[in-house]
Amino acid sequence: MTPDFLYINSRDSLLRLNINHIVYFEADGNYTIITSANAVRHTVGMTLAKVQDMLTESLGQRAQRFVRIGKSHIVSMNYISLIDIPKQTLTLSDDCSFTFKVSVSKEALRKLKEIFTKQRTK
Repeated sequence: MTPDFLYINSRDSLLRLNINHIVYFEADGNYTIITSANAVRHTVGMTLAKVQDMLTESLGQRAQRFVRIGKSHIVSMNYISLIDIPKQTLTLSDDCSFTFKVSVSKEALRKLKEIFTKQRTK
């Protein structure tokens, strides 16, 4: 199967990302930081809302692998390892080569847990 790519075009550059390697997107004002499985981080000049729209437009059904949690993050459902509501932490990992811990509000984590549980029981 050929990898699926996300293309982010700006005035001065074109960024090609394998969507299977994207772990999460994080808002940083009018910018978004994209973190990949190999810990490479890219900063793009668009808000997280614009990134969310771009994912839907570019990937169609495949965009469902990404879920928006709270105001600051879009994460890959494929890498969710631990949802810790009391500690307000989301752990994203491939259980082998990387682990990222992201601070998320309790309410956003509760919603994510509900979404994750429903999708996994289908």
